Amino acid sequence: MASKNSESEAGTAVLLRDQNAGVAVLTLNRPQQFNSLNEALLQSLQVELEQIAVDDTIRVVVIAANGRAFCAGHDLKEMRAQPEQAYYDALFQRCSQFMQTISSMPQPVIARVEGMATAAGCQLVATCDLAVASRDTQFAVSGINLGLFCSTPSVALSRNISRKRAFEMLFTGDFISASQAQEWGLINHCVAPEQVDETIDRLCNSICAKPASTVTTGKKMFYQQIEKNIAEAYSYAGQTMACNMMDEDTTEGINAFLEKRQPDWKSGTDKS
Repeated sequence: MASKNSESEAGTAVLLRDQNAGVAVLTLNRPQQFNSLNEALLQSLQVELEQIAVDDTIRVVVIAANGRAFCAGHDLKEMRAQPEQAYYDALFQRCSQFMQTISSMPQPVIARVEGMATAAGCQLVATCDLAVASRDTQFAVSGINLGLFCSTPSVALSRNISRKRAFEMLFTGDFISASQAQEWGLINHCVAPEQVDETIDRLCNSICAKPASTVTTGKKMFYQQIEKNIAEAYSYAGQTMACNMMDEDTTEGINAFLEKRQPDWKSGTDKS
């Protein structure tokens, strides 16, 4: 299934959506603007993710982009056209809502990154649950070069890489390579351009082969516990695991392991 979001520029959809075998692909489609996040694109992304979040036929989401860049951050021309703090407050709140939707939705979200990812584009990569990048990709939070500190990108960035690494990127605005991004923990895989889709397919297939209830439980637990102190995290994790043990798919998985056979999951798996 393929569809185009209604938000458009000069008759061209700013966001494309394709869906196949439980995987929804959202493609940023402002290549001439380096896929910068203008209001229309942010709104389209929010609408699509909210719809996907309640669609149990979709197991994984991939965020990709057309053109030479993954995402160059916010649309500075659009921002400068409305130089009012109230407008900027609303814009950054909308972007933050979009980023938090990625983390809170039940399906894992994978960034498919080629070209460059800067400022809020780098934030988007950091926000996604997984990220695969072509080895010629570059990353930066370069707002400081314009006199604008990348405050909102720093939230996601500092939760992915070490404080020293994040501070260096934020205060120099320098680019890092895809290999550095993998070494630092910003992305999962740095691969040759022709291997990007193969790597993403492998991740999607692996996730889709797992019971949906377990994946949903795990994603929620992962983000909840990581913001707690260690005692609270263990308490919450223990409660979650106890509840998880009562799930019929967990019973089936353990029985299958003990009986040395393949499990027959009850909740949404791609068995094709």
